[in-house]
Amino acid sequence: MISPYVRRQRLAVELQRLRDDAGLTHAELAKRIDESRMKITRLENGRVIRDGQAVVMKVIDALGVTGERWTALMDMARDATQRGWWASYGTAMGIRQSLYADLEAGAAGIREFQPFIPGLLQTPEFAHHRQLAGPEIGPVTYQLERAVEARQSRQRMLRRPDGPSYEVILDEVAVRRLAAPPAVFAAQVEHLIGLAAEPRVEVRVLPVGARIEGYVVPRSPFSIYDYPDTQDPRIVAVDTVTTDVVLNSMIETDQVARYANLYDRLRRATLTPRGQHRVPPCHRHRTHPHDRRIRS
Repeated sequence: MISPYVRRQRLAVELQRLRDDAGLTHAELAKRIDESRMKITRLENGRVIRDGQAVVMKVIDALGVTGERWTALMDMARDATQRGWWASYGTAMGIRQSLYADLEAGAAGIREFQPFIPGLLQTPEFAHHRQLAGPEIGPVTYQLERAVEARQSRQRMLRRPDGPSYEVILDEVAVRRLAAPPAVFAAQVEHLIGLAAEPRVEVRVLPVGARIEGYVVPRSPFSIYDYPDTQDPRIVAVDTVTTDVVLNSMIETDQVARYANLYDRLRRATLTPRGQHRVPPCHRHRTHPHDRRIRS
């Protein structure tokens, strides 16, 4: 399935364009189809509404859409109302993790910059300790074991024959600073090395001393999602301390382009994936595997 979130965003833009072309306000269109103005507004904001497919059908019929265009919009409406596997977890896996699971669904390619080991590459033990650490700000709103279990479910897509390509730029600090007990962290780095050998996974390390073009310094981790249908928007998700900012190339075109440009600059400053420089052991811990090479 294609990300319901992404399809809702695309459908929202398409419906707004149709309404604008018809010269109708939200209230006028709502009256024409005998629905509330709020439903029209929610549709055009990419929000979930009850009876979504039926309302979309009313809208496009009222706006005179026919033929292949009608079919394409109804296909979008169907995809937008699908429930992914993550819905069965409710809030137990965490609202923020649910969003990432949604964005990952059906993606053709995922690229990330991360100053720490990303969720898609975490072992269950490492994920447990990271979840146990809790959020930096605010109360815990997920169930620990369910959140770890959901993270493993997200990782399965990387092993599917039709799964996405995945490339991550890891700040060197991610494989230097202990983010879990030493034995757990050592196993995590070994796991990372193994995953980097997978054909569709590429792990790149950004050295602390790297010279990035323009001397830019990323302020937050971010992820870029591309989908098989080129008409679907490119999505950028920026991970901040308390929330995730999601940018849509159909709306925030310039901002999405800036993140793509930033990613390319960071990528050019990384060590080459084959034969990356050795990363010295963290805290000189003799059993720590940081002197192993990370390569794809």
